[in-house]
Amino acid sequence: MMSIKYQGKLQVEKREIDNVTLSYLRFQTPKENKGNIICFLTLFLYFIGLFPIIGETFSLTFFLAAFIPTVLISVWAIIYLIDPYRFEKSYYLFFGIYGVVNTYVYFLSIVKLLYIDMKVEGIIPLILSLLLFIILLVGVNLLNLKALYSGTYHKLQNMRSINVAWVSIGALGYILGQFLLSFIYTDSALYTLIIVLISLLSCVTAYFTVYIHRYYFNDKNMELVKQVYPDFGLPMSERNTKSRRKKKKKKM
Repeated sequence: MMSIKYQGKLQVEKREIDNVTLSYLRFQTPKENKGNIICFLTLFLYFIGLFPIIGETFSLTFFLAAFIPTVLISVWAIIYLIDPYRFEKSYYLFFGIYGVVNTYVYFLSIVKLLYIDMKVEGIIPLILSLLLFIILLVGVNLLNLKALYSGTYHKLQNMRSINVAWVSIGALGYILGQFLLSFIYTDSALYTLIIVLISLLSCVTAYFTVYIHRYYFNDKNMELVKQVYPDFGLPMSERNTKSRRKKKKKKM
């Protein structure tokens, strides 16, 4: 949720920035960004993502393929846990890359279930799963651009009704694809259910990859970002100093 302080700044600058751009300049506070990292990495990546990888039957190949990018993104996350204010700008690039990593780990979990646990053979299931993974990431980012420039985000933020059938079709397409793949190669209802659930979560983490575009959008429009959020990217100490100065001026 956006803080009241940030909402107030948005109201001030609405007349100066077009609605499409303004709808994309809705940021959480650095403190909330830090909370996102703790929540999503711990629950979505470490617990849900790695659990199928390290579970029975264990495979060193799949473990290393998932563990290495997980360690790298975790090391990168440290700077946002230490100082989320100073690194507020690059947080959006980080969170987008995290989305790629988390979705990739889910992809590995599905493939591991197919080949190690369900004893599937041949390269076709791997190719089909990889294609679904790529289509999901590309599709989500194309839908993000469509939502931005069609004014969908602006309508959502103003509680106006919109047609999101194309979003539902995209998500259901990926889930259905993984379901059919597991259904064809196994008669285990349990494994099929697990794969469908992981596919559903993959749609969520794949959405986080749109933050990569948001990072470059912010970088390109930093002047507008600063108009809406004057403290954006500043250390917390400098933000506090500015707040004190404003209070002193009001008193005077």
